[in-house]
Amino acid sequence: MILFTLAMGFFPGPVQSGFGALADVMRYDIGWVFTLGATAMLVFAAGVGAILMFFGVAEPINHDAVPPTIGTFHFGFQLWAIQVVPGLAFAYFTYKRNLPPRASSAFQPFIGDRIHGPWGKAIDIMAIVATVFGIAVSIGLGAMQINAGLTYVYGVPMQGWIQALTIALITGAGLTSVLLGMDKGVNRLSYLNILMAVALMLFVLMWGATMDTFRGVVETAGRYLYNLPVLSFFNDFSGSGQWTGDWTVFYWAWAVTWSPFVGMFIAKISRGRTIREFVIATIGMPTSFVIVWMSVWGISGIVQDQATATSGVSGELVETVVDDGNIEAALFQFLQGYPAFGFVAVFTLIVIVIFFVTSMDSGALVMDGIASGHEDAGPKRQRVFWTVSIGAVCTVILVTAGENGFNAMQEVIIVIGLPLMILTFIMMLSLLQAVREDYGSARPIRTRQWRRVLPLEEFHRRAQEEPSATEEFVICSEYEVGTEPDFDTHQPQTWHWQRGDGTVEENDAYQKGQQS
Repeated sequence: MILFTLAMGFFPGPVQSGFGALADVMRYDIGWVFTLGATAMLVFAAGVGAILMFFGVAEPINHDAVPPTIGTFHFGFQLWAIQVVPGLAFAYFTYKRNLPPRASSAFQPFIGDRIHGPWGKAIDIMAIVATVFGIAVSIGLGAMQINAGLTYVYGVPMQGWIQALTIALITGAGLTSVLLGMDKGVNRLSYLNILMAVALMLFVLMWGATMDTFRGVVETAGRYLYNLPVLSFFNDFSGSGQWTGDWTVFYWAWAVTWSPFVGMFIAKISRGRTIREFVIATIGMPTSFVIVWMSVWGISGIVQDQATATSGVSGELVETVVDDGNIEAALFQFLQGYPAFGFVAVFTLIVIVIFFVTSMDSGALVMDGIASGHEDAGPKRQRVFWTVSIGAVCTVILVTAGENGFNAMQEVIIVIGLPLMILTFIMMLSLLQAVREDYGSARPIRTRQWRRVLPLEEFHRRAQEEPSATEEFVICSEYEVGTEPDFDTHQPQTWHWQRGDGTVEENDAYQKGQQS
């Protein structure tokens, strides 16, 4: 993290060019890896509240003006599946197999005790670095949105030093919270955060196009479920991957860099739950909330935009978001159409700040746990380091990129996200293997080591002619030994138990049957 910060500070041009070239390849040439990976995790199967504030108005406006998809897709099942797979793996290997609460523990079925060696350390380092970048990009977008809000309310210019100062203030608040610990700092801020965010959403619902919004929530849910199979595999083939590269690849890369942090966090708060409860709660409940959130903000924004549109000319929000690409300003431009804009804008700024503070402090605590390898709080200097690292990475990207800050953060996160997406996919397979091993459903390897099966009548005939000739044959498969013939009805009956290690426990009925 120190080397990256110094390189960006002293050699911004070459570093940005390198990340940009790699990001272009990952966006438009191999972006399908992100699409397929996210969908696979969804079939298998906390922290994104900040981006809901950033894209709540902008993305529905963009997709309404420039199809092909709907605004809830990038915040729905796939997004949460990317968090659930690592979360379930961390929870399972930490609380079921009693391994250290580290990302590397989830690979124990494949690499065994090497999780405690260089391979395990490499996995943990990758998880921590990805988390730093993921949170840093979120903080950076938040700083840009806060700067845009200050521009609308107080006329403050959009400049890098203002965003750097904002990041410094967020880092200071996050540092205070993380030093206070989970109960006094993180929990209290999180509760306050969600209450204020819901209050803001209800304000928009009450003063906006209320009945249209209620209808839209129901319709949006139906459209999302109807289009989900197509959207899950959509790669913009006719457009050479341009749309998915600009939107979907960025979202999935961003989500996967959050997955070690969010996954470990939800694992810690889910101890004692069943796998079914875990999956339903962490995929179903957030997705339901997102559909309501995006519908309230998005539909209200679309209605407001249509009111300012004239024949053949886009509305003001479409012009800002699509034509000008000024995504960070969309939220406050939208709120200008509501009463008491000055008060509401300040309230919104506070909500955004707290969102990013809670992301930073909880992220620092989780990263500290992954680095330490135990659940007890580590030395305070470690938590300080992780908090400052997030702020430093975020600041150096924004300040050196200048007006291209948003694009620079996208490029960095895509490059960091690809190896972690592959790692998360392997983690999913590792979890499946562990569950099969622990619950005895892993089948033994198929080989030709079993004796040939003969019908009962033929077995008896050969036994009468030459008893020793039957030693190479059996009347019940030694592999599929789950049945033993009933000598009266010739109907199979269950007679054995298969252990978790694949061995079979035979009972007297089988031995007597062989003898007879």
